[in-house]
Amino acid sequence: MAIKEALLALLQRSPASAYQLKKEFDATTSETWPLNIGQVSTTLQRLQRDGLIEQCPDNEITVVETTTVRSTNAEPYRDKVATPPNRAATATRTKAQPTAVWQLTDTGREAVSQWWSTPVTLEQRGRDELVMKLAFAVTTPGVDVTALIQRQRVALQRLLHDVTRARRALPPSDVAGLLVLDHHIFATEAELRWLDTIDDHRLRARL
Repeated sequence: MAIKEALLALLQRSPASAYQLKKEFDATTSETWPLNIGQVSTTLQRLQRDGLIEQCPDNEITVVETTTVRSTNAEPYRDKVATPPNRAATATRTKAQPTAVWQLTDTGREAVSQWWSTPVTLEQRGRDELVMKLAFAVTTPGVDVTALIQRQRVALQRLLHDVTRARRALPPSDVAGLLVLDHHIFATEAELRWLDTIDDHRLRARL
């Protein structure tokens, strides 16, 4: 998955912190490929090393910290302002914590522009584990290919049900989420049809 390019694309919208980038990534993809903050931070370090991003000059954001303390007030509870004895009171403390906010460099903007204009090839999508597993399974003695296919089919049908339900819950205005989930639906349906062809190939091979 092109995490590096996705983060650059998000920074093309506006400067952001690692946490903001994680939230925007998850929202844009309807949380179908959730990132952890460690992935984001590591990728940002690599992008900075490669000269694609830099820290904004002003990096201070406000973090609100809430602390709950136990009241030691021994006076009777006389009004709505006083704290009743033996009840918890909540104290809110606000502090400013410096946090890195990232922005694109000129090189980073060129990289994003190149990404938009370059088509994605099959080589860039990586190896498909399911295709590899079944290719080796049908050529390895002793492997129950029929059972393997059936387990995979059940898993894909369950995934298709979950993704279809998630898509129905999205509003029409969430164009990014709809296109991501539509791709998952079409890809899952295609894999189910592909599994059906494997049995046909095996039957013909036995004739």
